[in-house]
Amino acid sequence: MLEIITSEALAPRHGFFTRKGGASSGIFAGLNCGTGSSDLAEIVAINRARVADAMGLGVEALVSVHQVHSPDVATVSAPFSSAPRADAMVTATPGLGLAVLTADCQPVLFADAGAGVIGAAHAGWKGAQAGVLEATLDAMEALGARRAAISAVIGPCISQIAYEVGQEFFETFTDDAPETRRFFINGNGARYLFDLPSYGLWRLNEAGVGRAEWTRHCTYRDPERFYSYRRTTHAGQADYGRLISVIRL
Repeated sequence: MLEIITSEALAPRHGFFTRKGGASSGIFAGLNCGTGSSDLAEIVAINRARVADAMGLGVEALVSVHQVHSPDVATVSAPFSSAPRADAMVTATPGLGLAVLTADCQPVLFADAGAGVIGAAHAGWKGAQAGVLEATLDAMEALGARRAAISAVIGPCISQIAYEVGQEFFETFTDDAPETRRFFINGNGARYLFDLPSYGLWRLNEAGVGRAEWTRHCTYRDPERFYSYRRTTHAGQADYGRLISVIRL
């Protein structure tokens, strides 16, 4: 049985899928939808087909990009023949599902239900700092959305208590934007703990989005429900599964 997290803030059909209900086994056990993982391709295809079916879509209409931690956004009007290198998508075309993959990074789903425009972004710290969230809003406006009418929901991602970083990471943010110090607290020794979802919410609110929320699920701390790149690294495992988040018109 698939487990799908939803938000009342998003009117269009959507879901932040957990790892439950998939066909993968071993370290990928569950609903691994990462085509870039070393999981069996045919098993990943089964998992993605289950997601498409749950969203009322054919698998060919489940659209995703080749994610590269960039601020780049693809405007989608039909399924891709070849996935572009980007980290967000927007569309005003009914019958398409925009899907992003994550394993600690923020999956962010967007909608202006009145205008019939949706978006989806993969926003790790690099993409968020580079402006992928704001770029998604810009691309939605180009399709007729109104920024003040857009709702944005951040799905399961790593929380502050599990996101330990070093001095160089801290300076990457605070040297150019001292106000971002608010997203760091002291960790062990000279380390810091970074609040990725609060940073994402701040960027969205500063950009003038109508409504911004986080589902408040931590990927690192709940291995039964979520894949986590950082947890996998700490455990010394060779690879990790990818969660999928989808929104459709």
